[in-house]
This record gives sequence, structure tokens and C-alpha cells, in this order.
Amino acid sequence: MTSERGTNAASHSAATAEAASAGKEPRTARGRKTLRAILDAAAEEFGEKGFHEGSISGITRRAGVALGSFYTYFDSKDDVFRALVRDMSEQVREHVAPALKGAPGQIAAEQAALLAFIRFARTHKEIYRIIDEAEFVDPESFRMHYATTADRIARRLRAAAERGEVRDDVGEVHAWAIMGMNVFLGLRYSVWEEDVAPEAIAETVAAMLARGIATST
Repeated sequence: MTSERGTNAASHSAATAEAASAGKEPRTARGRKTLRAILDAAAEEFGEKGFHEGSISGITRRAGVALGSFYTYFDSKDDVFRALVRDMSEQVREHVAPALKGAPGQIAAEQAALLAFIRFARTHKEIYRIIDEAEFVDPESFRMHYATTADRIARRLRAAAERGEVRDDVGEVHAWAIMGMNVFLGLRYSVWEEDVAPEAIAETVAAMLARGIATST
């Protein structure tokens, strides 16, 4: 039986292969490893310099591969940036998904998801610059990043409503509100400063989700 870790690794490997430009997907484990190195290097290059100042030569230098290797998998700088936005979205999903499993109820699940995201953002600060630039470099990828994230939250909220764990009128607005809150908490407490423990942030938000902020009547 395939372990969950093995399944996740296989899924991530497949997602990495799909990041390449059309018709340039790697067919070997070595090729997938090279492509992964290019994507990771692109995250460093664009995260540090931004899209316009970042370069293909800078990416290949960071990845430790020849310039030709870049064009084996990508047609242009725009293509690798677009692939990187999708890849970072997938990395967030893969990092958060395990935290949701086994949570004793939906509020606890949202707490665990936020905790996982804050921890991820603290070690991947570049995600904020890259996603923000995507709004202008590749608006479609920018919109898809947030739309798919909100859709995942909405689906798990609706499932929780069916189980009777949250109010039965939860929907898209609630999902976008939770996502927006998480995004800006990550910006404040992961990118700008790390002056509050992730656990304390997640606990505060969980209490707010559970009870709201109105005074007791």
C-alpha cells in the first residue's frame, strides 16, 4: 500500500513535470529533478529581484544548470514565471492539506490550516512578491491563484456545514474572507515581522471564527 508521504511525493513530482511549457514535459526522474531545480531557482531570482530585473541567466546560475537546460523545459521568462505561480500555489496546498486531516471539527481545521500557512510563509517569504507581481505580469495566473484557494476553502466549509459543524449559510463570501485574513496575517507576521508565535495567531483567529467579535448578549 502506498504511504501518504509517497502519494504526496508522486503528486508533487507530477505537478513539477506539468510546470514545463507545452510539449517540453520531462520524461525521466533526472529531467524532473532538473526542472525542480529551475523552478526553485526562479523563486529565488524573482523573489529577490522581481520579474523585470530577474533573468534567465540568473535562474540557471542559481540552479547550477546550463542555459540550454532552461530552454529544454521553458520557452521564455514569462513561461517560467507563469509556471512558478502555479507551482507556489500547489506548494501551499500540499503544505496545508495534511494539517487539515484529523482536526476535530472545522474551526480546528481552519486553525491548523492557518498555522501551517504562517509557518510556510516564514520560510518562503518570496511567495508574496511573486504573487503580487503576477497581478501585472500574468493576471490570469494571479486570479487563478486566489480563486482556486478560495474554492478549496468554500468546499471544506460547505462540507462542514453538512456535518453540522458550522452555520448552514456559509459560502463564497465566507471563504474569501477567511482567505483574505490568512493572506494578510501571513504578510504581517511572516514577511514584515515574526514577532508573534504562529500558534498564538492561529488560536486568536480560531476563537474569532468560533465566536465572532460581537459582545455577548
